[in-house]
Amino acid sequence: MAKNKNNGPIENLPEDEEMYVTITLDDGIDVKCSIVTIFECEGNDYIALLPLDENGENNDGEVWLYGYKEDESNPDAEPELIYIGDDEEYEKVSDAFDEYLDTVEFDELVDEEN
Repeated sequence: MAKNKNNGPIENLPEDEEMYVTITLDDGIDVKCSIVTIFECEGNDYIALLPLDENGENNDGEVWLYGYKEDESNPDAEPELIYIGDDEEYEKVSDAFDEYLDTVEFDELVDEEN
């Protein structure tokens, strides 16, 4: 997972469009990422991002996971993405994201059968 110095604003797009965030990596390179989901793990919020290349595609399936925090007292404030530096926390978050993916896949299968 890449470590970011700061994050750009989450772009709120119409519902039929994806949402994006731009991550600035330690080496100064900006990477546009599609937001996969925001989810909870052990009482904390996390975000799953799909990094996109210059063509707006992700060819390797890599997903970046970050802590996610909103300032509820200031609705105009930009959400904060927090690098997960602890290996144990990252494993728990990764497992929670895998469970989310399993649920999504199960829901899609159920919808196909109906």
